[in-house]
Amino acid sequence: MLAHNAHDVQVFKRHVHANRLAGIDNEWISPEEAKAFCPILNISRTIRYPIVGAALQRRGGTARHDAVAWGYARGASGRGVDIIQNCEVTGIRRDPSGAVAGLETTRGFVATKKVGIVAAGHTSVLMGMAGVRMPLESYPLQALVSEPIKPIMPCVVMSNTIHAYMSQSDKGELVIGAGTDAYTSYSQTGGLHIATHTLDAICELFPNVRRMRMLRNWGGIVDVTPDRSPIIGKTPVPGLFVNCGWGTGGFKATPGSGHVFAHTVAKGEPHPIAAPFSLDRFRTGRLIDEAAAAAVAH
Repeated sequence: MLAHNAHDVQVFKRHVHANRLAGIDNEWISPEEAKAFCPILNISRTIRYPIVGAALQRRGGTARHDAVAWGYARGASGRGVDIIQNCEVTGIRRDPSGAVAGLETTRGFVATKKVGIVAAGHTSVLMGMAGVRMPLESYPLQALVSEPIKPIMPCVVMSNTIHAYMSQSDKGELVIGAGTDAYTSYSQTGGLHIATHTLDAICELFPNVRRMRMLRNWGGIVDVTPDRSPIIGKTPVPGLFVNCGWGTGGFKATPGSGHVFAHTVAKGEPHPIAAPFSLDRFRTGRLIDEAAAAAVAH
């Protein structure tokens, strides 16, 4: 995580101290130490946003997101879970008392007394089928992938100030991420100016990638809550549960949120860790303002 100004330094050092108090090995390093760890980094003082320091977690790693999804799918399937692909939910049926009775899908009706919705940017659409309005806004989040090259990058480098991050995949592609678009939308193309701004920043931070070709770019839809913290728990509809509002950090939260959400659905009551992240907090005003702690571009 790169720091470019005094405010960055203050915020990221707080992250470092908070992580260390939680037993996570995190450290503050100088620009020279950052370049020693990631040699392609440009630490010149003459660039638009000079690097003044960085937070580093040496034992941190990267994961191939689709492979993680495949792993979870295989594990679930092996435990008897039916995974039905290419099956769109078209409606949520409720019984006379208002509780969940099942799902209408393009492949038929599925009777059930419990439904858990974990649909990222389209949570509002699905919850609307049950008559529940959500305190969410959905934005396109763009990413780009370069042509594959030999290994040059041993880590993930991210800058909040310029809204860009980059890492290298197992296949050698440089995976580049941008911030969210400035407007709410379900378009998965995203705005060209966002990608352009991100590539400008990447080319300045990593000059030796300037002549590389981008193979593809896309926009994924993320959902964002007013207090930038997720919603995990029950809803006003009996039998309907929701896990949403992760912004741009959902993939990293998958193992922990999946555990507490499964507990909530199975028991019918929130897991103690998930309890504060209820939908009801937007009625009571007990918000969880941890946008900075998330360290993600939302």
